[in-house]
Amino acid sequence: MTHRRLERFTPMERFSRWLVLLIVVAAIVVSTRHVQIIPEFLADAPSQMLDLLNRLWPPDLSYYQQGVHEALMETLHIASLGTILALILALPVALCSARNITSNPILLVFAKLVLVSSRSVNSLVWALLFVAVFGPGTLAGVLAIAFRSVGFVGKLLGEALEEVHMGSVEALKATGAPATSVLLKGYWPQVKPALWSIALFRWDINVRESAVLGLVGAGGIGIALNNALNTFYWDKVSTVLLSIFAVVIAAELVVTQIRKRII
Repeated sequence: MTHRRLERFTPMERFSRWLVLLIVVAAIVVSTRHVQIIPEFLADAPSQMLDLLNRLWPPDLSYYQQGVHEALMETLHIASLGTILALILALPVALCSARNITSNPILLVFAKLVLVSSRSVNSLVWALLFVAVFGPGTLAGVLAIAFRSVGFVGKLLGEALEEVHMGSVEALKATGAPATSVLLKGYWPQVKPALWSIALFRWDINVRESAVLGLVGAGGIGIALNNALNTFYWDKVSTVLLSIFAVVIAAELVVTQIRKRII
């Protein structure tokens, strides 16, 4: 009587698993060598971190009204205006990127290129570009947030348009309805919840991203943070960081409540 030996993986699968593990280990080793980690700095890091925490505490709460509140409101305005502008710019791009709406291949490729270009450039890089063009201030921050958000909003909205049920759309086309009616009556009711969700989610992200734009001169709370860091007022730095943290938590709560009521 012969006994069959059951194995979880075939020899080829075991070889593939070991090969993947070897590649991952090799990538970690090569990356670590190029990062140039200095062991002395690692050994000294805990004491340096403890010293930094001691300098950050207690925070100078009186600094909030003097130099934080106005900059914090400016950050919220940058995030809100940037999100609204991104929605306006992303809508036509999303329509052009949806294959069930746009049949022109050149227009499809151009729309995809716009979406990829927007997402591939970080918001700080956009801010640097617009600061160079328009000078320091909130305008550069609003444009940086908007151009960074176009790719995110346009991609998700375009995918939502491609996933709609075509029954009502085909029925409207069969009756000879114009293109605007097809969009408003066939597509819009199906993608409206997705659009609200995308807009709220992106605004939540933009509140976080706009908090650091001031580090490159694009307005907002980042300017107050940069000034406190440059002058080594660590108690003021702590106040700015706590304010950013509080606003991020508040934005998360607001978005959650709005989603429950609207979507």
